[in-house]
Amino acid sequence: MDKGLHFTIWVVTTLLLLRESSQAGEENDPEMLAASTSGLGTDSRGSAEGLPTLTVTTILEDPYMMVRGAELEGYCMDLLAALAGMLRFQYRVKVVGDGKYGAVSAGGNWTGMIGEILRKEADIAVAPLTVTSAREEVVSFTTPFLQTGIGILLRKDTVSQELSFFHFLSPFSKETWTGLLFAYLLTCFCLFLVARLSPSEWNEPKNEENHFTFLNSLWFGAGALALQGVTPQPQALSVRVIAVVWWLFTLALLAAYIANFTALLSSGSEQLPIQTFEDLVKQRNLEFGTLEGSSTFYFFKNSKNPIHQMIYEYMEKRREHVLVKTYQEAIQRVMDSNYAFIGESISQDLAAARHCNLIRAPEVIGARGYGIATTQTSPWTKPLSIAVLKLSELGDLDYLRNKWWESSCLRQSRDRWSPLEPPALGGLFLALGVGLVLGVLAALAELSNSSRHMAGHAKKSCCSVFIEEICTRLRIKESARPSQEPSGKANA
Repeated sequence: MDKGLHFTIWVVTTLLLLRESSQAGEENDPEMLAASTSGLGTDSRGSAEGLPTLTVTTILEDPYMMVRGAELEGYCMDLLAALAGMLRFQYRVKVVGDGKYGAVSAGGNWTGMIGEILRKEADIAVAPLTVTSAREEVVSFTTPFLQTGIGILLRKDTVSQELSFFHFLSPFSKETWTGLLFAYLLTCFCLFLVARLSPSEWNEPKNEENHFTFLNSLWFGAGALALQGVTPQPQALSVRVIAVVWWLFTLALLAAYIANFTALLSSGSEQLPIQTFEDLVKQRNLEFGTLEGSSTFYFFKNSKNPIHQMIYEYMEKRREHVLVKTYQEAIQRVMDSNYAFIGESISQDLAAARHCNLIRAPEVIGARGYGIATTQTSPWTKPLSIAVLKLSELGDLDYLRNKWWESSCLRQSRDRWSPLEPPALGGLFLALGVGLVLGVLAALAELSNSSRHMAGHAKKSCCSVFIEEICTRLRIKESARPSQEPSGKANA
């Protein structure tokens, strides 16, 4: 009896130990750990029981999916965790076997993530997978979680060599240069006018010449722009007021010009000779290509646009030399050689943010989106689409975008250089205008005061002497003499 009891106890103890070791092995399994903790956002094993498990195929691409140690992380992992928490499912993540997104092979079969979905090797594909009509025919896509297009990625030093002959005019806009020219001419005219009206500057208009002729006034204004003092030197207070205001104006203007020109030279981003795909086709210094078998390649192949057709023919003829296998290879080739990469604009923005010597051309074509691929009969397509829309409405997708795309280079590009417009210098032009008005008023006051003294000595009215002085100084009296002489003869 005792032997039977001991045997029973031994059997029960052995079974309990085997069960505990089995549970410990399951907890240490990386795939099950990812399914339980990452999929649910909790460490509770009990809450994971009974929930469906989805096999997710993806592709390694920064920042969507990256390997950090023994774990995967990135934009798509965060998106997957948010969707799993919202729809209550577990998941296992696997990297696509052939490292491709999905295209039709020569044998008519689909490669990449699309092929794994069709072969039932994965339930969904969460990756930067572009929604295209060809892919939509064989799989289903959810609402896009990221919007993108096709852009051109370039290295800065390969595109900033050809500068405009009038590159020195770039710090100011055309409107600003026009306003500056008008301000210069108006100031010189005011100098010429005030120097004639002021008795302190031109005391004997009948016996001496005024030094501030219009040409001399132009020369005086140009000397101030060059920070050089030139003759004639102003004597009257009114002329000095205008001269001082013009000098202050030119000092501030030159400071703004130098600062903006320095920013222009350091940025080098506003003078890209390659602004569009047409510019890319016309040039002969850069080779260009895209990912082999990507949706971008087939976009140009199927496009009816003549420019797009020229790009496709170029890539097709030299496909062994210009088409790249991976996105990382494309980035490295752009940095190391005279090569322009045509690809998804959102990925190019990230590359320009991570590598400060890269830049994306302004034009973006073929607006498209990244979606989650499922089988056409999958019950998860609609729930996933609704969940993506909810994440967008809650601002979670914007948060993920800012989280994985933020960098120092991206912050610098936000402060991108631009030419100074007239509103930026509006206060400066206003101060100049006020100074010119004050100078003219001061000259009139000086002339009025002088006319008052002359009227007292000549026993004439102050107004008549003032008008006489103005006519004399502005050479109006000489032109009026012919009209006065006939009347004198008639009276005789």
